[in-house]
Amino acid sequence: MRSVARAIRDALLTGDPHGKVMATRRVAREWRLGRLDWAFDVDMPDEPARPERPELLPPNRMPKRGRGGSERARIALWHSLAHIEFVALDLALDMAGRFGKDMGRDFVSDFLAVAADEAMHFALLDRKLRKMGSHYGALPAHGGLWESARATAHDVAARLAVVPMVLEARGLDITPVMLERVRAQGDEDGARILSRILDDEIRHVRFGTRHFGELCRAGDEDPVKKWQFLVETHFGGSLKPPFNDSAREAAGLPRSYRAGIV
Repeated sequence: MRSVARAIRDALLTGDPHGKVMATRRVAREWRLGRLDWAFDVDMPDEPARPERPELLPPNRMPKRGRGGSERARIALWHSLAHIEFVALDLALDMAGRFGKDMGRDFVSDFLAVAADEAMHFALLDRKLRKMGSHYGALPAHGGLWESARATAHDVAARLAVVPMVLEARGLDITPVMLERVRAQGDEDGARILSRILDDEIRHVRFGTRHFGELCRAGDEDPVKKWQFLVETHFGGSLKPPFNDSAREAAGLPRSYRAGIV
């Protein structure tokens, strides 16, 4: 029987986008059905495999999207979202494979479920782009999204604090604004995709906050103070409004977490 770690590593080292989506779904399904051995016999790669396209650029070299409702701007928006979901897929796989041995079976189950969701989100977004006459890889993409994984590879608490509890939580804040804009453009197909992503991301953030809280309580540490310390130490950006407090509350991330650091 193949080990869960080897299955996750194989998915991470699949560069073709369609192949990575299928490999991720397969890992999640095999794990759920008990077809993978609980063994961590291989290390996770420092970097996941990437397709030749999109070209990855630093933020200050990313081209402007263009005017709000133009076709060019709309394609650029959906391409950016597809790239975020593609990297989120790798982040979830890496979370399960890198830290699962110490964190346990429920942790692996949760983050493989997250990876399967992100794979589905990416597939929906790539299909959306193709309907618009484009595809993932047609435009440059943000090259710094894996930095958070690199900076927290040594510490599961730091990874949980930064990835689900900052980066994914940010999606809870900005997705409703995008949803309103897309609906105003009459794009109901796009609105359905964003609504699905928002619902799933609340659950993803909740997974992160729950495991983070359990980890802190096991170490007799205050989760709020620990999170604030780890964010200030390992997150290079800043927390900026607006905040979707209702979605954050539903995800177990109340205002008390950001009090004093925003």
